[in-house]
Amino acid sequence: MEERLQKLLAQAGFGSRRSCEVLIENRRVTVNGQIAILGSKADPEKDRILVDGRPVKPIQEFIYIAVYKPRGVLSTVSAPDPRPTVRDLVNVPGHIYPVGRLDVDSEGLILLTNDGELANQLTHPRYGHEKEYRVLVARRPDDEQLATWRRGVVLEDGHRTAPAQVSTETPAGKGIWLRVIMREGRKRQIREIGHLLGLPVVKIIRVRIGTLLLGRMQPREWRYLSDQEIAALKSRPVRARSAKYS
Repeated sequence: MEERLQKLLAQAGFGSRRSCEVLIENRRVTVNGQIAILGSKADPEKDRILVDGRPVKPIQEFIYIAVYKPRGVLSTVSAPDPRPTVRDLVNVPGHIYPVGRLDVDSEGLILLTNDGELANQLTHPRYGHEKEYRVLVARRPDDEQLATWRRGVVLEDGHRTAPAQVSTETPAGKGIWLRVIMREGRKRQIREIGHLLGLPVVKIIRVRIGTLLLGRMQPREWRYLSDQEIAALKSRPVRARSAKYS
């Protein structure tokens, strides 16, 4: 049966559907010897699909791993420089990739998997999976700064962020820890919001992706997800309780 090529590549463990679209746009995918284009379809039972000249094979077993990414580690499979990547932390064979990236200066929960359909579900905005963070800011916000963050902030590129849940937690010197829950995740969004609101961000720790919790994991630790955790991630998104109470 023919399916869109990006869907087939995602099912074969090449990343989310969006990242597989990038593979196609970069002319790295061929079907029966012809360079594929966006919108191409194929039947994996009949057609010869190659990525970078290598045959696309169906995954025999899906892998789901939670990792605590420390600061200074890239949220990628490979790096253009000597810096370590989150993939380096997990000594497991096979093609797995990160879902829910964090910038190099942030830390916390990342999911590594070869399940492209789940990756697409967790990252596509229409599914509305929550991401929860503990954020240390250098100054204590006033009510107006918190209200603005909750309503949405216009970033420097003109994008208005979606409403977010923001609450104060533990004071830390002149600053304070915030708990931030979002349903979107643009690059360095929390840091840019903090800058625009006059609340310099000192530290970011992601503690939840959807229903998956960081729990008591420490930096550089990793573990396989339980069957219950996998089933919960694949279920229809609901507003999970705060990791604060877990």
